Amino acid sequence: MKACVFAATLVLVGLTSSMSSLAQSVCLPSPRLLTTMPMGGQVGGQVEIKITGDNIDDADTLMFSHPAITAKPKLDAAGKLVANTFVVSIGEKCPLGVHEARLLTRLGVSSSRVFNVGAMPEVTQSAPNTSLKTALDLQVNSTCNAVMTRQAIDYYRFHAAKGKRIVVDCAAEGIDSKLKPVLIVADAEGADLMVERRGGAIDFVAPATADYVIKVHELTYNGGAQYFYRLAVQEAAAGQVVPRLPSTSSVSSFSWPPPGLPAAAEKAETEPNNKHAEAQQITLPCDIAGSFFPAADVDTFQFTAKKGDVWWVEVASERLGRPTDPSIVVQHISGPANAEQRTDVVELSDIPSPVKVSSNGYSYDGPPYNAGSTDVLGKLEIKEDGVHRLQIRDLFGGTRKDPQNIYRLVIRKAAPDFALVGWALHMNLRNGDRNALSKPIALRGGATMPIEVVVVRRDGFAGEIALSMADLPPGVTATGLNIPAGQSRGIMLVTADPAAPRGLSSAKFFGRATIDGKTVEHPCRLASMKWPVPDASQQIPSPRLLADVPVSVSDAELAPITIAAEKRVWEVAAGEKLTIPLKHTRRCEFSGSTINLRTYGPGFTGTPAFDAALDADASSATIDLAALKTPPGEYSIAFYGSAVAKYRYNPTAIAVAKLALQTAEKNLAASAGEAKRLADVAKTAAEDVKAAAEQAAASAAAKQKAAAANVATAKKNLQTATAKSQPKDIVDIVVSTPITIRVKPAEKK
Repeated sequence: MKACVFAATLVLVGLTSSMSSLAQSVCLPSPRLLTTMPMGGQVGGQVEIKITGDNIDDADTLMFSHPAITAKPKLDAAGKLVANTFVVSIGEKCPLGVHEARLLTRLGVSSSRVFNVGAMPEVTQSAPNTSLKTALDLQVNSTCNAVMTRQAIDYYRFHAAKGKRIVVDCAAEGIDSKLKPVLIVADAEGADLMVERRGGAIDFVAPATADYVIKVHELTYNGGAQYFYRLAVQEAAAGQVVPRLPSTSSVSSFSWPPPGLPAAAEKAETEPNNKHAEAQQITLPCDIAGSFFPAADVDTFQFTAKKGDVWWVEVASERLGRPTDPSIVVQHISGPANAEQRTDVVELSDIPSPVKVSSNGYSYDGPPYNAGSTDVLGKLEIKEDGVHRLQIRDLFGGTRKDPQNIYRLVIRKAAPDFALVGWALHMNLRNGDRNALSKPIALRGGATMPIEVVVVRRDGFAGEIALSMADLPPGVTATGLNIPAGQSRGIMLVTADPAAPRGLSSAKFFGRATIDGKTVEHPCRLASMKWPVPDASQQIPSPRLLADVPVSVSDAELAPITIAAEKRVWEVAAGEKLTIPLKHTRRCEFSGSTINLRTYGPGFTGTPAFDAALDADASSATIDLAALKTPPGEYSIAFYGSAVAKYRYNPTAIAVAKLALQTAEKNLAASAGEAKRLADVAKTAAEDVKAAAEQAAASAAAKQKAAAANVATAKKNLQTATAKSQPKDIVDIVVSTPITIRVKPAEKK
């Protein structure tokens, strides 16, 4: 059997005995867009960008999450494609902010990279500016795209009039960069005037009309192509609020805002309100905007409530992108003002992650995604009539002096609801491999990809949530393994038919539940790693939310094995046993002869693991409903396990490379023959045509030399393609196609 070409699916919770080595590669190749330079452009303009990536062979399309941004491959003067270069046009009506850029490749859609659209003119760093002498001149009210040089400082120069307020901002981590920027504003000679080391902006008032210098460096002086940034220099009026450069959203922010919340709060907190005696009077319900400013700020609010009242308290600050940790204490106030007594009613802090997140330094014991937040969402039960006082503070705000550390405080009667987020599952290997890979939904034919979906339940909602996807490419289906009542986790299975044509679509991903007798539907946000992390002992994984849900299917490769049951509803009476025959469609060799399969699906997760043969065309699964005690109803399940397959990367590239070499060798032979012929002609040419003959011979010799270089390149390309396509052991998850089971009521005896 030939070594296989197959798809990178995603997850696992345990590696089976089929692993034959402690040095397995983890997860099959997925296309990944790593860098674009520049990282954005001005609305209404055009910009030429260069890209880099992994597994982006034959990438033929650069696309964006907003249709107002389009791209065409760049052509040179001869009309030939310029490798990895695109001309991007940004429409006049394109929204400002961050968008997603992706490639469409042989293997499907790539992971994304942020593409920024701004309102100010833009320039791109084109030469080293690592000294005061080579400082790059910047116009005020412009943005520069740049890459940090390792162990260096980038210098910029701008001019400002005395008294003018200049705001210098640097976008880095918020646009997927690995850079942790340090910003410095200095005088024309380079003497530091203001320094910002915590990722903030510098708000600077020019003391004199003069040139000034901006210095940028990485906190640890690291650098390279993945340490890119956008530097904005803009003038602002006194008192004007200057928004920070746009940023991506953390995974935790999926749970904000609550449905129906107005864009602006109804009321603002009013200082001074730090002390109990200064408490700001409010009535419930309320919606208040405030800030943790100045340092060690404590905002105090006072209200009257009745015994037995139940309120829900929610605070957003970390989910608004701020580095804060809000905490609330509510107290009942009694006694005279000069001797009041304060009795704690409730203390509210973090929103816990819906599922256990990874905490293990050896291997993942949970996902490397955290859907929880340092924000607040909790219940306030009033135990006594009378005056109550609420104090809110940032637990880490003792030294923070940033007025942009804002919060939104909402106190409401119960409004049960939910918010969803999903991500491609990750492996947990016994040998300690820790991978946190960006995994686009790029399917190969015959593959099923599982996506973990978790829910933050709001205000006591505990019902079942049905998961669905729509607008999928032809040949792709999605089956939601629903989130059961009272639980926080479900699985979405996305399956590509083996005969599915190449396709791409922007899918809709959503959950549906019944709340107070009404059907409620909400989108499920998708999260991914900013960067592929093959070993998290060396690098901390950094996930974020995506703007959309692209789904692709490739016809270039098929899954290594498809495990499927007959497509029908399998019926069984409660308390009985059900045996399901499974067909194996094998497309490669495996290391090991069996795969240990477990079960996804509410009501069936307790099914004991069983072995299926990797060297056979069939197996069967037996499910004991008496042991599971699964109640009557209709269910969707799937079997999953890990296997080590001998994967070959793009073996068809060898045939292409061989053909290219043959063509190059033919061209070389022809040009060599022509060069020899013209050289012989030049030797015997008459004096009146000798110069022309020699010129023709020289031109032919140059063509022969170029043809020889082409042969050398073709040989190298063939060697590279051959080396890359050598069988390589790669461990990945195998998921069966979804199976529908109808459990009927037990027959009465």
